Amino acid sequence: MAKLADKSFLKRLLETPSVTGTEARVAQLVRSRLSECADVIETDVMGSVHACLKGTGSAPSVMIASHMDEVGLMVKSIDSQGFLHVAAVGGVDAAILPGLRVDVHTETGTLRGVVGRKPIHLIDSEERSKVTPIGSLFIDLGLSARKVKELVRVGDVITYGVGFEKYGKGMAVSRAFDDKAGVYVITRVMEELKKAEGSLGDYICAATVQEEIGSRGAATSAFKVKPDVAIALDVTHATDYPGIDTNKFGSVVCGKGPVIARGPNINPVVFERLCAAAEAEGIRVQFEAEPGDSGTDASEMQVQGAGCATGLVSIPLRYMHTPTEVVKLSDIEDTVLLLKRFILDMDEDASFVPGM
Repeated sequence: MAKLADKSFLKRLLETPSVTGTEARVAQLVRSRLSECADVIETDVMGSVHACLKGTGSAPSVMIASHMDEVGLMVKSIDSQGFLHVAAVGGVDAAILPGLRVDVHTETGTLRGVVGRKPIHLIDSEERSKVTPIGSLFIDLGLSARKVKELVRVGDVITYGVGFEKYGKGMAVSRAFDDKAGVYVITRVMEELKKAEGSLGDYICAATVQEEIGSRGAATSAFKVKPDVAIALDVTHATDYPGIDTNKFGSVVCGKGPVIARGPNINPVVFERLCAAAEAEGIRVQFEAEPGDSGTDASEMQVQGAGCATGLVSIPLRYMHTPTEVVKLSDIEDTVLLLKRFILDMDEDASFVPGM
């Protein structure tokens, strides 16, 4: 198990707000981090960042994509009393919202708010067991209606009001490990490749946008970059806690290494090379079956242009899309080592045509 190399950078990524459609501040972190490492850095009209480390030979190019956006809320309206009414951006579970502290990101700064709901004493008994839909919740900023309407605009985004914290033995909790953990990894891979004096093929670090509403940035990035190999790096559901049927969802354990996917969304040669890289580096890995659309950036990247040899590597994550997403930090750094080895082992005559 590798030790996390740069906790402060991971913390900055996690705590920088980037609800889908507002990824620009995280994009700036990525550009700044790689400014002295990448040979070329471009940002497309969607907002995705493509940083390229040129290869020393003519091996296939590899693009690894991780999405910068996080789930959150958006202001739909402001009522006459100054309370905010909101809608979900991405897959937000209404059941977790009542009582949360949140941050409302406005043009002039961040406002702390709380998600309000009637207390249990005032809720009819038959309603107590029901989930209050997001449309019936509201956000209280503790300000007058006049001040709220002065500061907040319809369309402003809202994040869970929590950040990064280490706990337990090698564990960490934060909002937005999905997928800032991946953004951390792909930047660290470039730094490690630079230290190793590069690879035979180009490596493109693609920090993509708008994955949470349909992998839009991945589609446009793969179309623009046209890599020979594209790997989506994301998180996947850990199943190592109570209530999860491992026969149905597979066995994925925090602390047992990155997860390599298999299925029609995955090029079989890419899969085998990822397995070989793990063995060469002495890294434990886990496997998951993806019998159809993986629901990640891999789905869009695979079918761009005439098709792309695509893989999917994931970091085990508990409690996805909640304010308390949990990872084992060693899994993150082991993923860096796995992907670095995969790229360094890319030979110039590699073919990704299945069965050939």
